Amino acid sequence: MGGDHGVDAVIPGAAQVLKKNPRTKFLIFGDENKIRPVLSRFKALEKVTTIHHTDKMIRDDDKPSAALRSGKGSSMRLAIEAVQKGEADAVVSGGNTGALMAMAKIILKTLPGIHRPAIASIFPGIQGQTIMLDLGANVLVDAENLAQFAVLGAVFAKAHKKISTPNVGLLNVGSEETKGPDHVRGAAAILSNVDFPGHYHGFVEGDDITKGVVDVIVTDGYAGNIALKAAEGVGKMTGHFFKQSVMSDPFSLLGSALSFMAFRRFKKKVDPRVYNGGVFLGLNGICIKSHGGSDAVGFASALTLAVELVKHGYIKQVAHDIGHLMSQETFLSEGAYGD
Repeated sequence: MGGDHGVDAVIPGAAQVLKKNPRTKFLIFGDENKIRPVLSRFKALEKVTTIHHTDKMIRDDDKPSAALRSGKGSSMRLAIEAVQKGEADAVVSGGNTGALMAMAKIILKTLPGIHRPAIASIFPGIQGQTIMLDLGANVLVDAENLAQFAVLGAVFAKAHKKISTPNVGLLNVGSEETKGPDHVRGAAAILSNVDFPGHYHGFVEGDDITKGVVDVIVTDGYAGNIALKAAEGVGKMTGHFFKQSVMSDPFSLLGSALSFMAFRRFKKKVDPRVYNGGVFLGLNGICIKSHGGSDAVGFASALTLAVELVKHGYIKQVAHDIGHLMSQETFLSEGAYGD
């Protein structure tokens, strides 16, 4: 029920996912009077969908604390509770981000050994897609948190990119070992000496995010959120200048018409809808936040991430790999953190 487009994004998006994943079933929580008329247009989806009616919803401007106090019985809370009860394998929402994270942490709780959940998303890159976390859940972290994020991101990359050993890098202000704050250098010391479900690449810099030199980039929520918003801003600026240039004169319009197919391929590569879906990693259940402004194509991308993680057995794999990380002597040793 949340986001800019509500059921007009959720239901057509689910229909798109069902075509590629015919064994998927859907539970839709919200106002049946708004859901049913749209759902009835998609007969195949209607057959595998159960509507759970509630006229109570979390508003986009509700504070997380208020949502926790008064959100009982809301569509968002009921959807999260369905995962907690084992009635659903994952929850995807286009609603209030803060409320979703707060409710998910309280209801699903973190996996054993995980100190803090992280938000991960996918960035397009020259050499391929890159998964980056944390994108804003944790402003202040320590070396141990970053090492855990590396595990969360590596298992995610295995599922999404279908690779056995993802390359993992730590975001830093330089590639030299002596650069960066203590928690980043401490995490480097840990990842260089432990066995985890990835290969530690070393430090990466800001311009490496879109190069695709690694499969996973690990950072704290402060730097990650700034990088995310900066990337979104550059994307909007590029689109603005591109449209302005194409529309500037008749010759430019003619040239753009002749290059239509090339522009179409370019748009597909950088279309933010294809990379939609912020995954809350580290929780004892799969929870994905779709961008509030996403249409059906974008929501389908977020749902596809959920399907991938479920099929991969993400929760069990992370629980196993985190337990393995925490049990290693090099991880437990104070010397692994550096001075």
